[in-house]
Amino acid sequence: MGATDEFLINNQAYAIRFDSGHLPTPPRKQVAVVTCMDSRMDIFAMLGLNNGEAHIIRNAGGVVTDDVIRSLSISQRKLGTREIIVINHTQCGMLTFTDDEFRENLRSETGMKPPWSPESFSDLDAEVRNSLNRIRNSAFIQHKNARGFVYDVDTGRLREVF
Repeated sequence: MGATDEFLINNQAYAIRFDSGHLPTPPRKQVAVVTCMDSRMDIFAMLGLNNGEAHIIRNAGGVVTDDVIRSLSISQRKLGTREIIVINHTQCGMLTFTDDEFRENLRSETGMKPPWSPESFSDLDAEVRNSLNRIRNSAFIQHKNARGFVYDVDTGRLREVF
């Protein structure tokens, strides 16, 4: 049995006890969190969030890309979020390679270079600042109230990046 089959069995048990509580679509805390897809990061537990309180936007590295700007723009303009939190983390896999190296690996394996940038980085704090600058410089983001953090996977603590 594969992981997906196990998840489907788990979902059957979940659906039996499911109670939506009639959660409204707009997040109650009016916040969007941009973070890494790393499975060691339980964003809800880390921030003390419950379902229905925040939008969680995840990708490799928690990088603010054009697609993240798209999601943040919709989150703010259609669903009422007013704050943005960017969270990167220690021991991130995006620290372990360069964009050129990754593109070349893909090209040699597939015969094509990807049309997108991997967005790897070598400095966590600098990447958080870069993502915050992308938010602040985007014409599509109405509310620029954004703060950035690095999560330490060994201690569970957040450290703000200024």
